Amino acid sequence: MKIYTKTGDKGETGLIGGKRVSKADPRIIAYGAVDELNSSIGLAASFLRSEEQFSDLVDVLVQVQNDLFVVGSDLADPSFQKAGKTPRIDEKMASALEPVIDRFESELEPITFFILPGGSVEASLLHQARGVARRAETAVVLLSKGQTINPTIVVYLNRLSDLIFVAARLANKRLGVPDVAWRK
Repeated sequence: MKIYTKTGDKGETGLIGGKRVSKADPRIIAYGAVDELNSSIGLAASFLRSEEQFSDLVDVLVQVQNDLFVVGSDLADPSFQKAGKTPRIDEKMASALEPVIDRFESELEPITFFILPGGSVEASLLHQARGVARRAETAVVLLSKGQTINPTIVVYLNRLSDLIFVAARLANKRLGVPDVAWRK
């Protein structure tokens, strides 16, 4: 089977269920942003894998990548309110991020200043992924203003950006690199 089908050569793509839409449709933009987020997390995880002290964080990030595939399929199927075979994000997936955030945050000092993205390469990559998460969340919210989506996707992405922020701080802490303070 060839990877290219030529069905998108005129600027359209297919959704789950067969409907064809413009590649500029807000739904395509939203799940494209989620795909970019998944790639950003994969890049960060690749750097973190080289350090044993990050094995727990890498495991979390790999689970998140799997969750993001579900987010993408959920967004690619516009028949959210009809029962079907498409995997959907549920509240348990979003709430499962909270104890992880709490566990990682327990290793950190309380924040006493605004933090600039940076420090170690590993933290910088996570901060970059957090920015992509915010953009993906914005694209999904914009989509939700005009089309019906699973509202739990927004909750999941919001919680995920919190997790990634904490993970970036944790990466710096475990590497002995201070967070970068914002200065006026």
